[in-house]
Amino acid sequence: MRTSAMNVEEALESLSTLTLFELRGEWRRLHRMSPPMRLSRDLLLRGILYKLQERAFGGLAKAVARKLEQGGVASSDQAEPRIAPPIALKPGTRLVREWRGETHVALIQADGVEWRGRRYPSLSVVAREITGAHWSGPRFFGLRRRRSVPVSGSFTFAGADGHGEA
Repeated sequence: MRTSAMNVEEALESLSTLTLFELRGEWRRLHRMSPPMRLSRDLLLRGILYKLQERAFGGLAKAVARKLEQGGVASSDQAEPRIAPPIALKPGTRLVREWRGETHVALIQADGVEWRGRRYPSLSVVAREITGAHWSGPRFFGLRRRRSVPVSGSFTFAGADGHGEA
């Protein structure tokens, strides 16, 4: 076993006896910055050990570090599509969309969506009722953007307080 490997192993044994406060101090010493708030003891320990291993054996190759900084973009010319975070609308939120000259208002309820006095299970069902075609409800109401061609018509997002953006 190499000397550097033994040093990391010894560090692991000594770090496991430290208190959370002492681990935070060790993090500050090695990383030259405060640890993130509410970082668990296990993650603090892992971050400290990674830094020690990096010093003992060297860090990542520059190509790997560059790829990580770019967000893991594929080597092809086209980036992989990123999944949008799920949309969570609070009950009472009004979504307004104009479609073919008619203004449609959908009211978000705790158990679905209200449109024209009727309850529907989702925004997509409302969008299908309005357009007669299969639409993504969030995209139809302007909560997600299309990647290529803009959607015809205008939309407004109004919060529960009635104020909105175009």
